[in-house]
Amino acid sequence: MLECNFCGKTQKEVSQLLSGNNEVHICDRCITLSYTLVRREQAKASEKHVKSRFKEIYKTLKPKEIHAYLNKHVISQERPKKSLSVQIYNHGKKLLNDTEIPIQKSNMLLIGPTGVGKTLLAQKLADLMEVPFIVTDATTLTEHGYAGDDVETLIQKLVQAANGDIARAKYGIIYIDEIDKKAKRNDVVSLSRDVSGEGVQQSLLKLMEGTDVEVSVTVDKKEEKHMLDTTNILFIVSGAFIGLSDVVLERIGKRRIGFSQEQISTNETQWEKYLETQDLIKYGLIPEFVGRLPSVNVLHELNKEDLIKILTEPEQSLVKQYQSLFKLDQVDLEFEREALEAIVDKTLEQSIGARGLKKIMDDLLLDTQYELPTLTEMGVAKIVITKEMVKSGTPSWGQPVGDTVH
Repeated sequence: MLECNFCGKTQKEVSQLLSGNNEVHICDRCITLSYTLVRREQAKASEKHVKSRFKEIYKTLKPKEIHAYLNKHVISQERPKKSLSVQIYNHGKKLLNDTEIPIQKSNMLLIGPTGVGKTLLAQKLADLMEVPFIVTDATTLTEHGYAGDDVETLIQKLVQAANGDIARAKYGIIYIDEIDKKAKRNDVVSLSRDVSGEGVQQSLLKLMEGTDVEVSVTVDKKEEKHMLDTTNILFIVSGAFIGLSDVVLERIGKRRIGFSQEQISTNETQWEKYLETQDLIKYGLIPEFVGRLPSVNVLHELNKEDLIKILTEPEQSLVKQYQSLFKLDQVDLEFEREALEAIVDKTLEQSIGARGLKKIMDDLLLDTQYELPTLTEMGVAKIVITKEMVKSGTPSWGQPVGDTVH
């Protein structure tokens, strides 16, 4: 009677017995147990590697260094960048050190209009920390049991972003945009449950605080179930919060009435200095949700000079990207200062912030790129973009002056 060389069970006592060289046998139970042990050890090794990498990163990662890194990619917004630098530094200390007193996770709320750098800040922090990162829109989320994505699908997406590595996913960043669209409507009385608003906020609470979520991982075309602890996942939520300034100004305006001698500026550009938790609650965020966002940062509208810097200064600025593309055709690309100003003026007219720069640049240089091979054959080695070209939207090529075309 054949038997398993590992557990000693006979062929009749197991479902399947596999044979190897030299008449060595192993049963299906021992195979399953061995696989489980191997996967467990692999998970421990991955966890150890992730923590080791974190230690390497945070050994030199101090608030000033984080701020300097953000300055290379994000223009303006100095106060939010300083705040996020400190929060990320503290987040790293929380992950790597066990303290007697539990430290609250540094989840963040970013407030500001579209195109001011909210998503870019979150993305660059994830790049700096070398962790998986996902971006989602709060408007697609619904409370569990209703049509749409429930909040636990965010964890599954994070695992996918980590290529199935549970250990890396446990330290990732989830960015949720347009969270203000999930604000509870205090001015509307509803007899039904607020599925799309307060319900989603309630559903996010456990994930943000820390809970175990079942996720699926595909290994060798086989789906496996794992439990993932969300305690160390960093949540960054953002929104435009249109009208929040009015809530703040209304509150501080009331404090000026009566005999109080307190002098409070109601300048609309300074309202964020007086922003308090009660204002976010009045706007429609539930107190428990606000309580899990200890870092609240307000990003201001970008002005003309900010947008010009965005075009030219960051390491991956649009101007530098296009110059690299043209250089592949052996052509130098140059923008006159007045041309850059004209591009920014078009962006400001559309009121879509830095996001509008890409489309305007693409439209502006479409015909130029179409003619680029021909211009190269003509011996053109330099192209200068002028103000007139930006205003007309299309190039009006004249005769090349030497090897340069304006």
